[in-house]
Amino acid sequence: MPRDLPPIEGIRHVHLVAVAGTGMGTLACMLADRGFRVTGSDMDTYPPMSDLLRDSGITVEKGFAADHLLRERPDLVVIGNAVHHDNPEARAALEAGIPYLSFPDAVHQFFMGGKHSVVISGTHGKTTCTSIAGWILVHAGHDPSILVGGVAENLNGSFRLGEGDHFVVEGDEYDTAFFDKTPKFLHYDARSLLLTSCEFDHADIYDSIDQIQDAFRELVRSIPEDGQIVAATDIPAVSQIVADVAAPVEGYGFKEPALWRVSDVAFDPEGTQCTVWRGDKRMARIRAPLFGRYNVENMLGAVALCHGLGVDVEAAGEALKDFRGVRRRQQIRGEVGGFMVMDDFAHHPTAVSETVAAMRSRFPERMLWAVFEPRTYTSRRRFFEDEFVEALAGADRVVIAGVFRPDQIPQGERMRPEKVVEGLRARGIAAEHILEVDEIIEHLVRERSGSDLALIMSNGGFGGIWDRLLARLRKLEEK
Repeated sequence: MPRDLPPIEGIRHVHLVAVAGTGMGTLACMLADRGFRVTGSDMDTYPPMSDLLRDSGITVEKGFAADHLLRERPDLVVIGNAVHHDNPEARAALEAGIPYLSFPDAVHQFFMGGKHSVVISGTHGKTTCTSIAGWILVHAGHDPSILVGGVAENLNGSFRLGEGDHFVVEGDEYDTAFFDKTPKFLHYDARSLLLTSCEFDHADIYDSIDQIQDAFRELVRSIPEDGQIVAATDIPAVSQIVADVAAPVEGYGFKEPALWRVSDVAFDPEGTQCTVWRGDKRMARIRAPLFGRYNVENMLGAVALCHGLGVDVEAAGEALKDFRGVRRRQQIRGEVGGFMVMDDFAHHPTAVSETVAAMRSRFPERMLWAVFEPRTYTSRRRFFEDEFVEALAGADRVVIAGVFRPDQIPQGERMRPEKVVEGLRARGIAAEHILEVDEIIEHLVRERSGSDLALIMSNGGFGGIWDRLLARLRKLEEK
């Protein structure tokens, strides 16, 4: 944190470099909501964040230029973790002596003082669990503040600023900024922690699963003795991480020795219901309009966490009935002529596998298309080629798009979609590698069966494929 950071009451204008990311965009909207003048810059913006920034009255400059700062000097610059040291705006801030902060330090500095910090962390499920836990606290009258790494439908946005004691925040293991390489989740001074999972990811900053586990160990060891840790102890790596910590740990999962467990899980067209147990005590039968085994775990973890924050399980169950999910998580974007288009953020093989399985169970009568864009640093490399074959094999038809910005990855390290396709075909799955979005759309339209679900998975804009596919289908219907 810069030594010359002005007091918050002296800050009027905040500029965010790389404002269009989910976290940075949400912070921008939070600052605007608190009355600050907010500006930002980024190379590209796309929905839903572009819509939220516009609705908050935030001016976003396209591209990065020193003039964006020097033309009208802000009181503070927030520098996102996607920004490199040679970014012209970052350089301008440092050279001009403009105070600057990282994203997590800005969140903590402006919004978390005096709050009970509730951090949701893990490789998978963070956004959904943050949204569920936040909504349970809202429904129970606790008036929390919430920061979600996505757009929570119950919040009609990605944040909530409440007057209650709790601040629920999604805690990412990714590094903080070019000037601070510690994980973001260490900056929130967590008192309560939900740890959902731990797998290898973020290959651009972690060399091994051991390094990732070490980062999570540092997090769990930072929780005070009067805090709480709720952890997915069915996962061996998570059990190892939470061993021998000072804070009390309550495990959750499907099997013993997890303290929190579920039984009698049932899926139907309206969602999922299950019975929640804490040890040998039956706590409640709960239902939510969520689908898939991993969402059962997400519900259970959030319920257990909120129990430690003073919300009984029956009350949490009432909140879950009204939970409306998160955009870009199993989000149905539309249906035309029996062809349903779904948007999902899955990009890791585990998330892809669980999402495909959930949609197979939810829509067993439809032809299930899995359309996947390798876009993250890890998925664009060869780490998970075999795992993606396993993950996608639950679909009827598979399309793998071109690797995003392939020039950024050396050819010898780059993911080979054709190898994944070959593995799928060996299993009898009709799979194609199609480079361009227009060609993918035409393939889907040409090969549709009349009762289809296109599960389109990407953590980015994917060329606007969802709306473009629906528009193409509508045009055909009009003929």
